[in-house]
Amino acid sequence: VQKVQASQHASVAGLKQRTKVERFLEEPEPTRVHVSAEGAFAQGPKDAPVTIIEFSDFQCPYCSRVIATLKEVVRLYPQQVRLAFRDFPIASLHPKASKAAEAARCAGEKGMFWQYHDLLFESQAQAPPADFKRFAEQLKLDVKSFATCLDSGRHAVAVAADVQEGTRLGITGTPTFFINGRLVVGALPLETFQRLIDRELRRSSK
Repeated sequence: VQKVQASQHASVAGLKQRTKVERFLEEPEPTRVHVSAEGAFAQGPKDAPVTIIEFSDFQCPYCSRVIATLKEVVRLYPQQVRLAFRDFPIASLHPKASKAAEAARCAGEKGMFWQYHDLLFESQAQAPPADFKRFAEQLKLDVKSFATCLDSGRHAVAVAADVQEGTRLGITGTPTFFINGRLVVGALPLETFQRLIDRELRRSSK
């Protein structure tokens, strides 16, 4: 048997030496799921060929670490990528995260979601709920209107709906991303996002 295998290996090696061998294998098509960005706060064109939907928790340290990377993605792909934010506060680990998500939505009513989003991630767990109103003042929002929104729990149902949807999708941690429906988990480096985005762009151009 060993002699036969050795003979086969020698034959293959000989063919490689005498023949130009090219590989045409492509990366297999990943599993995709339908995830809606409807109603989510988003950056980038609605008709962008690549949609990244992020499920995030405002008190999650890993979510905070990926913010700079996502900003760079948006900068590098201004017409090709749409980034949408959905809430997935993990209350058992981060008890203030659900209210923080509501606060960001209250700021979003005044067109300041992303600015408020950045302040929340900069402060992370150090910010007590009282700071949610201070951030609104810092952004020169109508503090009284903001406080009414936050105290009323106006957006609690919407936050809970995002969590329910994330749970249905099998999300167990944050940040979790769906890149054109392709599941990607964790605070990944920019190079990984670029590789996945570029693959999607090649796919859409076929």
